[in-house]
Order: sequence, then structure tokens, then C-alpha cells
Amino acid sequence: MIPRVVSKRWRLSVFPWFLLILAIKSLAIAAAPPPPNVIVILTDDQGHGDLGFHNNPVIRTPHLDRLARESTRFTRFYVSPVCSPTRASLLTGRYNYRTGVVDTYIGRSLMHPDETTLAELLAGTGYRTGIFGKWHLGDNYPMRPIDQGFQEALVHKGGGIGQPSDPPGGESYFDTVLQHNGKAVKTRGYCSDVYTEAALRFIESSRSQPFFVWLAFNAPHTPLEVPEAYERHYLERELSPAVFPQMGRPIPPAYSTNITAKIYGMVENIDDNVGRLLDRLDQLELASRTVVVFLTDNGPQQPRYNSGFRGLKGTVYEGGIRVPFFIHWPGKIEAGRSIERIAAHIDLAPTLLAICRVPTPPNLRLDGRSLWPLIAGREVDWPERTLFLQWHRGDVPQAGRAFAAVTQDYKLVRADGVGEGAWTPALPPELYHLIDDPFERRDLAAQRPEVAARLRQAYDAWFADVTAQRDYRMPSRIRLGSEQENPSLLTRQDWRGPEAGWTPKSRGHWEVEFAANGTYAITLHFPAQTRAAQAHVRIGATAAVRPVPAGATEATFDDLEVNAGPGRLEIWLESEETSAGANYVMVTRQPATGAPRSE
Repeated sequence: MIPRVVSKRWRLSVFPWFLLILAIKSLAIAAAPPPPNVIVILTDDQGHGDLGFHNNPVIRTPHLDRLARESTRFTRFYVSPVCSPTRASLLTGRYNYRTGVVDTYIGRSLMHPDETTLAELLAGTGYRTGIFGKWHLGDNYPMRPIDQGFQEALVHKGGGIGQPSDPPGGESYFDTVLQHNGKAVKTRGYCSDVYTEAALRFIESSRSQPFFVWLAFNAPHTPLEVPEAYERHYLERELSPAVFPQMGRPIPPAYSTNITAKIYGMVENIDDNVGRLLDRLDQLELASRTVVVFLTDNGPQQPRYNSGFRGLKGTVYEGGIRVPFFIHWPGKIEAGRSIERIAAHIDLAPTLLAICRVPTPPNLRLDGRSLWPLIAGREVDWPERTLFLQWHRGDVPQAGRAFAAVTQDYKLVRADGVGEGAWTPALPPELYHLIDDPFERRDLAAQRPEVAARLRQAYDAWFADVTAQRDYRMPSRIRLGSEQENPSLLTRQDWRGPEAGWTPKSRGHWEVEFAANGTYAITLHFPAQTRAAQAHVRIGATAAVRPVPAGATEATFDDLEVNAGPGRLEIWLESEETSAGANYVMVTRQPATGAPRSE
């Protein structure tokens, strides 16, 4: 065989060109602008009408109004009717049913840790990531924000302050107890101010690299607590329905001016904090390098001016799912532009990934679509699409119950069946032409049966698809005794069962996984007992009982031998009067004292 000979002259002639190509590529990489910073501002239960920019003549939101004027806005942006499902979709780009999140409490808002979040994807490319405020997708390992891509976290537990998920002493919006990187800390001041100040410190310490901030206010969610000066201003204003624009649906009869004064005060406080944030970006010369997104998680909880839309939080009518969406990037995104194309929570993650030039992993299935071509004003062939929203109480999603299918022109909606009680599947959905009837007043289902049938068929296919991969009877398990979280504080937020709830007599269980064989201590915390009782703990086949004297507020089981693996943790107090669960349960894996136990 004759060896192939390559002349030295040929090699020399090629080699400089190869170096030149490498040099050009290196220069192109060096010349590419750094990826932008990203700040997402998300408020809780702030309705479409809770902005001066949306023709509210009473509320004072000058900073948010300015942000709206200087942003590109989506006028038809949709979210889920309640918060946990919306947050799961925003952070994953996937419909919430795929993530395992079906509701907001008693173990139904635990996002599976195998989901890939926007924070994880950005952190993987060098972003510094921080969350401040509300998470509401799991309070324990492996579902906390610090387990799902956020490197810095200052958050409250559960769905809101003043709920059973609060640690003791954390029941107020003032001086509350928050979780800082997994550890409880006592804060000083009003919660919205505390979140903003923490976000500002994070921005200042991160400005040498791209950063991602998730600033998720839990206001104006109940309890309606607000600094007195903010509330007083609105108590002194005329707030009767007559002062608001008379458009679409009227303000419902249950409207309260006193409640509205508190809510508007909470929103104005948010507005002041948004102003602080925008001013600090200017001072740090970061504004031109920072994308700022503002939206809310669902419609308003209490009756008030809602831009004339039908319904409130918890409904798939427009008033529960249509929210503001502003995206701001000076010099890169056109100010004052409105986009009429329908968009939704599932689109946020793919849009921000495109803006930040972060590729989506090939094995990651997103439901959302990047809105960047529309935002950038490109001439693009934008395919028609149908968006789907659904929420009702219950452990398991049910087809046809409290759902909406939304296209650019039409909306098929079945709004009843939200509660856990019986409903009537045979009732036909309603059909609205949203272009002509955005306030959903004229049901066209009888006149356009072919449209209703087509959208129902699309919805049925969607429901079958998004519910196919999860067993909703078994939520994501809380991992106990792990190196990442030991001890673990369990609350009524995440327990399950037919008697689970938030009343004094509620009783439930937690689906857990013990990280290792060993001795575990379990302490029950409960209100002072009026008479002697017994405390019970059951883990699979292992059961234990302890006497509880009258007046006691806790009971400890400090010698429970438990094997690693999945299990169900049940606890309850039994007396002559009643049987009920504890308020809090602390689970601690004790230090090993000998050789590992065999299975």
C-alpha cells in the first residue's frame, strides 16, 4: 500500500487559514454583547384593573404606569385562575398538570423536583439566580427554590403569610419569619419592603455577572395588612362603584370600600418598591442591560373594579385569567407598543431563554412558545394556537371541569365545578367571540356548534396529553433526614387525605421518603390541650403512642427506628373530646451512634 503523502507546501498554505478562521470566531465571541440581566416582578391577586394605566382613576401606581408606557405590552396574556399552577407554568414553560401541581394546598402544590426550571437553565450558563417573596411550589427538600435552581432565596412558606405553613411567630406581614436559603430568619419591616431590599442587595452584589431576579410579592393577597399611611389615603378617597369606568361587567354587589382601600394601599406600596428597583438600576447603570417583566399571577380575589371583565380569581372567565404583561428593555424593546396576539404563562420561560441566548435542552419538552419574534417586531409567520387553562379543587384533575380553551378569536369555557363537591358533566360549555365580546356576555355555543365542537375536541386531546405522565394520587415526596434538610418542619400546607385541611379538627398525613436508616425524633406541636390526650405516630407498620398531659403544647417521640425509603407519616392527637392533627411536626434524623443498620 502506497502511503498518502501530503506536501509541506499544502499544509503550510492551509494552516494560516485555519488560524484565521479560529481568530475570527474568537473575535465574534468576544464582540458578542453579554447576555442581559433579567428581573421578573410577579404580584399576588392583583387584578387587571388594579393599575392606573388600565383606566383605574383612584389607585396610585405611577411607577408601574411608567413601566407600562416604556414597555411592549401583551393585551391578552393568560395565566391559571390560582397561584401555584401559574407559578409552575411560569418557571417551567409547561402546563402545570405536567409538573404535578394541581391546586394550592394540602399537598397539591408540590412541584415534582424532576421538573427543569428557568432558574436552573440560567444558572447553568453562568447567571446568578435569586428569588425574593413567594415560591408556593414546596416548602421542604427537594422542592424548595434552593433545590430548583435559585442560589439565593428569601421566601415565605406555603401560599402566603398568615397561613398554616407559617413557622411560629411568622403570621404577620410585619416583622415576619422568612426562609433564607432554607433557614428561618426573623425580619424587620413590611414584607414587600423586605423582599425588595433583599433583591436590591442581591443585584448590587451580582452586577459583575448576569443575574436573574424573581421578585414575587405576596401582596395584595390576604390577610390584607398594609402600613397605615397607605391605607389611610384610600379611606379618605371616594371609592364607590360610580367613580370607576362604567364598562363591561359592573362591580359585583359584594364590593367593600374598606377592603378595597387596604388592597389599593398594598398595591401602591408595591408600586413604590418597583420605583425603588427601577431607580437603582439607573443608579448602577444597569437599566440598558436588564430585561424587566411585570405580570400578576391571577385575577383579584375580592370584588372590585376589574376592567369590566367577568369573574374573579378562581374562575376561568376572563377576570380570573387575563392579566397585565409588560416587558421592558431600553434600546432593545420598543416602548409603548401593544401586541394583540394571545400569550400565556407557559411562554415566559422560552421567551426569556431566547432573549438570554440560552438553548433549550433537546430532551426538555416545553408547551410554551418564545414570544421574542413578536416582541422584537420581526416579520414572522405566527401559527394560530389554542391556549388551555383549568383549575378545580381535588387531588386529581378531571376532564371537562372548570376549563377554558382560548384562541385568537374564540373561547370555549366551562366555569363551574371548581369546588370538590358534585358537578354535572353533561352541561354544555359556553362559547364567546372575544374579539367582539371580551366581557363574555353573549354565549354563541348554539349558533356556532362547529366551533364549540372543534375547541372541545382540542381540549380533550390536550387534557389527555398533559395528564398522562403523572400519578396525581401520589404527590412528590418530602425527603426526611437528608443532608440538605435536617431537621424538617412539616405543616398542614402539604399534608394529604380526606380529612386534611386547615380547621382545628383537620387530620392528614404526609407522603415522605426517609433518606437513611436510623433513629428519628418526631415532635408534634399543637395548641394547649384542655384535658389529657394521647399523641400517635404511625410510619407504615411502625406505630407509637405518648401520653399528653392537660396544658401541654408538644409531644416528642425521640427513639423511632426507621428504614430508608418511601412511606406515609401519620400523626394525630386523641382525647375523649376529639381527634385532630398537630399544627407542626418536626422530624430529625439523629446522629448515628454505631454501624449502619442492614435492611
